[in-house]
Amino acid sequence: MRRIERTFEVSYRHRVLFTRGIFLSANPLLAGLLTESTVRRPVRALITLDAGVAETVPGLGTAIRDWFAAHAEEVALVREPLVLPGGEQAKEDPGQVTQIHALIDRHAICRHSFVIAIGGGAHLDVAGFAAATAHRGIRHLRLPTTVLAQADSGVGVKNGINAFGKKNFIGAFAPPFAVVNDLDWLEHLSDRDRRSGLAEAVKVGLIRDREFFEAMERDAGALAEFDREAMERVVIRCAELHVEHIATGGDPFELGSARPLDFGHWAAHKLETLSGYRLRHGEAVAIGLALDTLYSARSGLIAASDAERVLRLLERLGFALTAPELEKCETDGCPSVLRGLEEFREHLGGQLTVTLLAALGKGIEVHALDARLIRNAIQELLRRRRGSRTAADNKWQLS
Repeated sequence: MRRIERTFEVSYRHRVLFTRGIFLSANPLLAGLLTESTVRRPVRALITLDAGVAETVPGLGTAIRDWFAAHAEEVALVREPLVLPGGEQAKEDPGQVTQIHALIDRHAICRHSFVIAIGGGAHLDVAGFAAATAHRGIRHLRLPTTVLAQADSGVGVKNGINAFGKKNFIGAFAPPFAVVNDLDWLEHLSDRDRRSGLAEAVKVGLIRDREFFEAMERDAGALAEFDREAMERVVIRCAELHVEHIATGGDPFELGSARPLDFGHWAAHKLETLSGYRLRHGEAVAIGLALDTLYSARSGLIAASDAERVLRLLERLGFALTAPELEKCETDGCPSVLRGLEEFREHLGGQLTVTLLAALGKGIEVHALDARLIRNAIQELLRRRRGSRTAADNKWQLS
């Protein structure tokens, strides 16, 4: 037997840039990014656009056309932005990827061109996956438009779509050429979408940065009112922690079985699918965080008082910590959400690795969960909900 073996490394630069008014003619950021590493002019660009953004941001189409017209010598928009339905349902439709592939082919978008995706996390996943798989990888530029995407999902290196009833079953690791967080986008969000993104911020504070978690506790009132400065502080710090983990965690493409940034997600992913994606990702993550925090306390990893701090912060931010899907059971009486553990195990390659809390700001990996303790945690959340309703009823009667 003869064997040839070599080890080689590939270096990546991962950038998250913050700005305002990305399509204002006086803003040089986008032109600089598109032209910094190619001598061919004009640089060709295909834009994909989340339909929700197109509907809620007045004059966006005109602003995009005017910006490219003003930079015509440097960059060329090959066609009007491709507007696609956003939200998690977008990842259920493989036809969206096919549409983007077809336009990449039709308009000769090559490896020196760009796919620019503007939208929420699901839209960025779809467009990023299409870019990652055309010509074995086209440069893609992400312009996240939601709190969730700017703080967490849009600043990662993963792309993917759902299949066979499972989240992100088909996908690729493909770092974007750059991520540009235009903080002005956040002004156009609904209250529900602003709140949803805060769940991922709580998550990263719990497992990576106690000071960040405690800062959110102090700012909880302002965050619940979506105070602009408080929200922007959270977005920037959360994105920073996310990028630090990718760059320094030792496993940016998740070749191992550990996924610490998915704290609370084994349940969240299952709750999303059980709800038919009625639950926003962040809303499901909030429930998953509450569930795994209570589990951490019941298994003796953290104090009950620390678990209460986590639940109170989530509630102060406006999250519901239960959903009807949490009470759903299979024919054998097993809570349906528990099926998410097996799906999580499969997604990780066979070995279950779940992050729990060893302390506020510190995660710990475990390889097994006790179904009895999970059931107890579910029941505790349900009792908490009933207690809140009773307290609210009593307050109304006394008034």
